[in-house]
Amino acid sequence: MSDEEHHFESKADAGASKTYPQQAGTIRKNGYIVIKGRPCKVVEVSTSKTGKHGHAKCHFVGIDIFTGKKLEDIVPSSHNCDVPHVNRVEYQLIDISEDGFVSLLTENGSTKDDTRLPTDEALQAQIKSGYDEGKDILLTVMSAMGEEQICAVKEIGGKN
Repeated sequence: MSDEEHHFESKADAGASKTYPQQAGTIRKNGYIVIKGRPCKVVEVSTSKTGKHGHAKCHFVGIDIFTGKKLEDIVPSSHNCDVPHVNRVEYQLIDISEDGFVSLLTENGSTKDDTRLPTDEALQAQIKSGYDEGKDILLTVMSAMGEEQICAVKEIGGKN
């Protein structure tokens, strides 16, 4: 039809959605759900019986995976809920900058410098003390819905 070339802006996530739909009645405890626009881990699910006028309802209690806040939602069990795509990736710690960012080594050998130290005091202290002692440390970074945060620390053993 036309001889002109089309140029498209490339996106890092290939246009993949941040969430996917899942029927409310099939979401279980320890799964993930989006409540009030936040990715949450489900800690409690209760289902009410169908009433006189229709739907059974699911009552979800979730903990925000990044802030730790408790959120609740009630959804008819036949309706769809958004479920976040949650990824966990391990990176080796290279450096901690003075402004609270960490420098991480990715699997392909490049560096990732846009991750902050976690807000959790105990986890932050564990990372800093291990780094100060010169240990090799793996950090687990959890990402969902365009946010990411360090959620676990693991020491690479065997070096004395």
